[in-house]
Amino acid sequence: MPIFFFLLLQLSFAQGEQEQFRKSVDSLIESAPKSYDQIHTALAKHSSDTIKMAYFAKIAQLNNYHSGQIYALNELGRRFRFLSQFNESLEKHKEALAIARNTDNIELEIYTLNMLGILYRRINAITAALDHTYEALERAQTVSHPDMGIKRAINASVSNIGHIYRVLGQYDLAIEQFNKAIKLEEVLNNKLGLAENNQYIGECLEAQGRLEEALESYNCALRYNQELKNERGEILCQNGIAHVYVHLGKAKMAVFMLGDALARAKKLGEHALIASVHLTLGWALTDLKRYDEAEESLLSGLELARKYGLMRTRAEAYSFLSDLAAAEGNYEQALKYHKTSLDVESQIKNDQNVRYVYNSIIEKDNEARVSSINQQLRKNNTRLLVSGIAIALLAGIFYILYRQYQLKNDKKLLTLEQSMLRSQMNPHFLFNSLNSIKLYIINNEQKNAVHYLNKFSKLVRKILESSSIREIPLAEELETVELYMNIENIRFSNEIEFKVHVDKNIDPHTVRIPSLILQPFLENALWHGLSSKIGDKKIEVHITKKVKDFIDISITDNGIGRKAAEKIKQNKVLKRKSVGIEITKERLANFSKDYLNSFDVEIVDLYDAANRPAGTQVILHIPTA
Repeated sequence: MPIFFFLLLQLSFAQGEQEQFRKSVDSLIESAPKSYDQIHTALAKHSSDTIKMAYFAKIAQLNNYHSGQIYALNELGRRFRFLSQFNESLEKHKEALAIARNTDNIELEIYTLNMLGILYRRINAITAALDHTYEALERAQTVSHPDMGIKRAINASVSNIGHIYRVLGQYDLAIEQFNKAIKLEEVLNNKLGLAENNQYIGECLEAQGRLEEALESYNCALRYNQELKNERGEILCQNGIAHVYVHLGKAKMAVFMLGDALARAKKLGEHALIASVHLTLGWALTDLKRYDEAEESLLSGLELARKYGLMRTRAEAYSFLSDLAAAEGNYEQALKYHKTSLDVESQIKNDQNVRYVYNSIIEKDNEARVSSINQQLRKNNTRLLVSGIAIALLAGIFYILYRQYQLKNDKKLLTLEQSMLRSQMNPHFLFNSLNSIKLYIINNEQKNAVHYLNKFSKLVRKILESSSIREIPLAEELETVELYMNIENIRFSNEIEFKVHVDKNIDPHTVRIPSLILQPFLENALWHGLSSKIGDKKIEVHITKKVKDFIDISITDNGIGRKAAEKIKQNKVLKRKSVGIEITKERLANFSKDYLNSFDVEIVDLYDAANRPAGTQVILHIPTA
């Protein structure tokens, strides 16, 4: 069978091209270079041809040319990954890794580990992606005089760690890693690496809502790709730029750009790329109210995502289909699609997976430090060695105690997160919100129904997303509370005037706070301060920075005051218990442990000129350093 397969591969080549390729292969086997760059220079234009790479892998194996075999297997794995044939890709990369380790080719071993890290990240196996990427980085750092191939491998590892942060929603950390990779790539003058990392930064900036900066990064990446004539990179950048155009209300420009991108993606044959362009096109067409074309494009993207197991693309497809159905007035279908999108996202966002990643990062850093200490100890005499062992034992004891403390804290944090989510998503709030939207539908107020249904779905999505993240940018928290107040205001017949003021010296995109901390205080102001008040009702949020290393967030209402609210509460048969505020205080205390300063919550009773209650002000003093 191997001989038959080998002959079949030989016969599959066109005669002229076959001769040229054979000469390149024969020349490589004769000179037997070991580095990736040397092999790739000879075979770059053939590397995406699976038939030729399978042929080269077989020839290299028959001639015991292990470096060539590793190269061919990795190129096959890369191509299968682009075609979303993930099982075949994994098989080829694992085979290449085994050969690299057996033949002690450290450069190709590191390269293969990076390829496996990228593959595992693509299939959402974040723990395996992190393990292989860190192993590649550690192996590279053991080389005392790294050549160009090793340096590029280090850059690839740094970039892939950035991707893992991006998947976890830690966009600032991801941008930091990508910028670090860009500096390393500039030293090597690697324009492909510069193109890729600028594109990744564009994706992170877009996710943070920094659209103009994202557009700048995408265009920078596009220029590099055009210079390199890298068609796949150009398509990815066009898709990213089109994404930003839709955000900016330039859907026509997006559709024009995506038409070309889709045709080129189909020609390239990469399923994940085709699906992604289909979804962006469907989103843009929805914005232009070309609903039939939008549905066709979105369903095409969804079908590819289902067929090739692209989980994130599936979640995004259902989300866009939900928006499309709502735009068409089909609210039942919109809710169905939205629920399916959340179900798919919940499969991806596994708390254990995320927690493992953070612990792994800490453990890898600790292991690197311990390794450095051990290397120094070996150079000392016996007396110092004994002292070192004693120190190591003490460190081990302290580490065990620290781990027990950390596990206890993790358990407490998980309990707080669960309690927080229950307080945010309580059945009473959900039922009343949906009931209010239902009344709009019954009263045939379709515009209001669609408006608030969209806001409700976005609020639910934001709460579920934020509940798995320890801290988020202040801008995201303000967006969430804006949605919450819009929903709650329905039950107050839109009587509440809600305003947010942010000082000019504060950038809400860079300030980070615990997720979902403002809603309990707003809820308290609504139901204890304003619900029983007659007349104008106001809530104002002010974000200021009066003291270095702190930001102050004040929530002020013009309600009946705490004393009057307490009397009303005592007379009620059903007493509403404000557990959310206590949970939030505990979460703020836990958040402050990572900073030099601690948090403080100040509650001030307000009075008018006649010394009558005029509302309540809650001030959160949150540390930033």
